[in-house]
Amino acid sequence: MKRNKLILSLSAVFALATLPVLADKAGVISLFDGKSLDGWNIKSGFATYEVKDGTIHGTTAEGSKNTFLVSEKQFGDFELEFEVKVHDSLNSGCQIRSLLKDVDKDNSYGGRVHGPQVEIESSPGQAGYIYGEATGLGWLSPEPQDKSHAHNHMKNGKWNHFKIIAKGPRIQTWINGNAVADLTHKEIYESHPKGHIGLQVHGIKKGTGPFDVAWRNLKLKKL
Repeated sequence: MKRNKLILSLSAVFALATLPVLADKAGVISLFDGKSLDGWNIKSGFATYEVKDGTIHGTTAEGSKNTFLVSEKQFGDFELEFEVKVHDSLNSGCQIRSLLKDVDKDNSYGGRVHGPQVEIESSPGQAGYIYGEATGLGWLSPEPQDKSHAHNHMKNGKWNHFKIIAKGPRIQTWINGNAVADLTHKEIYESHPKGHIGLQVHGIKKGTGPFDVAWRNLKLKKL
């Protein structure tokens, strides 16, 4: 009887220990462990990224091109959620399904990132709409093409929750529970059906900055 109880106890412990693995198999992936930048690489520019207070913290560098912290893995259809806090004077973004061009001769950090970008900026602004970073297409979402169009869904100086669903040619976004973009764009889907997730620190003019942006709780579920 004692041996049977021991076997049952060990079985219970083993079952509890495997629960996180089961959660991963259900499709939920943590893209950031809160301790390191494992699984990510810096591309295109030389802004800095570091782990600070359990967040991914990016800081501008004068003279740098747009810089991206890019996931090593690529994803196609997914639901992505994260929190972000961006300096009021900094433009940022989250790349999805993005790819890398050839390495520039003057850029030791890797190829140019290109693909759909979900805009991140302070209110009033265009946060949540989709831009074609380095694609030559400009804004993919029609709303920002009207310069007078803006919203106030971003809480300036505070953490903001983003949700992005990419399924086939359709991309939907929410900020703090508010629906923003609902874009169907066959052209960008044909060229970028899958790719990297990328966290942008935008380039800045000389004599400005430094500005920063931070991300936390990056969770992805494959669809």
